[in-house]
Amino acid sequence: MESSWYRILHDFLLEKGVLESQAAFWNALLLFIVATLVVILVDYIIWKILRRFSAQLAKRTKTNFDNFAVTNRLPRFLAHILPLLFAFELLPYVFYDFQYAENVGMKCLQILGVLLVLRLFRSLLRTVSDYLKTLPRFKDKPINSYIQVFMIFAWAGGVMTILAIVTDTDIWKFLTGLGAASAILLLIFRDTILGFVASIQVSINDMVRIGDWITFEKYGADGDVIEINLATVKVQNFDKTITTIPTYALISDSFKNWRGMQSSGGRRIKRAVIIKQQSVKFLTEGDIQQLGKIQLITDYLSNRNTRIREFNTEKGADKTLLINGRNLTNLGVFRKYIESYLENHSAINETMTMMTRQLAPTPQGIPLEIYAFSSDKRWQNYEYIMADIFDHLIAAVPYFDLEIYELPTTLSER
Repeated sequence: MESSWYRILHDFLLEKGVLESQAAFWNALLLFIVATLVVILVDYIIWKILRRFSAQLAKRTKTNFDNFAVTNRLPRFLAHILPLLFAFELLPYVFYDFQYAENVGMKCLQILGVLLVLRLFRSLLRTVSDYLKTLPRFKDKPINSYIQVFMIFAWAGGVMTILAIVTDTDIWKFLTGLGAASAILLLIFRDTILGFVASIQVSINDMVRIGDWITFEKYGADGDVIEINLATVKVQNFDKTITTIPTYALISDSFKNWRGMQSSGGRRIKRAVIIKQQSVKFLTEGDIQQLGKIQLITDYLSNRNTRIREFNTEKGADKTLLINGRNLTNLGVFRKYIESYLENHSAINETMTMMTRQLAPTPQGIPLEIYAFSSDKRWQNYEYIMADIFDHLIAAVPYFDLEIYELPTTLSER
């Protein structure tokens, strides 16, 4: 009877008087070495072909997808598929005389197959993630969160498949048996589940995007979002430190997102000057003439004073006392001056809300608050604009016989 090719050494050793068990062992060992070398050679050749093909493809195509595929080693993992299938075909011949070794080898190859599928899946997801990040539509989306979720499910499925292979259990029966352990799994993956739910809500509700400026006082975060993952959100603060925030904290706690300001026409200025109450007074005709020299309010004072005089004459007001009838006050005129100054300021957005309002008096004095929006939203320029406005107003206060409140520094000033 003609011997099979995979038993040539076995039969040769038997003819030389070697025992059956020893002949089978040396035959299996030789076949294992030869099969391993052949599989490695096939893997190397396929990899060389795929690498050259993918490199040429990446050069010729306009899309970056194939470039990211090469960077994430997707062709390298694809090259392992055929050698692995070839190993599956050779294994029964290698361990023809050793059924137990064949079973163990088959399980090892199946496990390698599962791991290869997982590596392929991860490489493909990373390639898709890197490609989507280059598209303007997805630049600010938390893609990494979804990639991590898919990989968690993939690895969970892979681990369960491997355990089912090792224990010779059908995968569906194995999954059914895990039902009793679901409570433990939920406890173990609590943060992952919370992060997954949070990342979905953050994305659907468009609460945070990569690049948004957020302020989260609870975690000391004040800066730009640079990364959104399944479990954490990384914020680069303006002092260049990094703050890590749990993703689910974005839906369970309160934080401030400045995106609305950045996408609007201006950045809000909301600051007050506190005026001493004792410095507020009615204006005499001499005071009005002196303030009329201030160009921004010259027309206002002229028209307003004329109307007030007409009203007082009509009502017969006794102006020997200033309190009688209608009067201008230095605080009211100063408030009008601030409004005129803001209207003529080149850095203020006139299309947005702009006003000067008097807040409720305090033990320190009367807050005179400016509420307006600077056209330039950049932080450094915004601070310069706001400082420039208040430099001018603080210097202008004495011209209206007003005083700004300051805490006394010595007993004599009290």
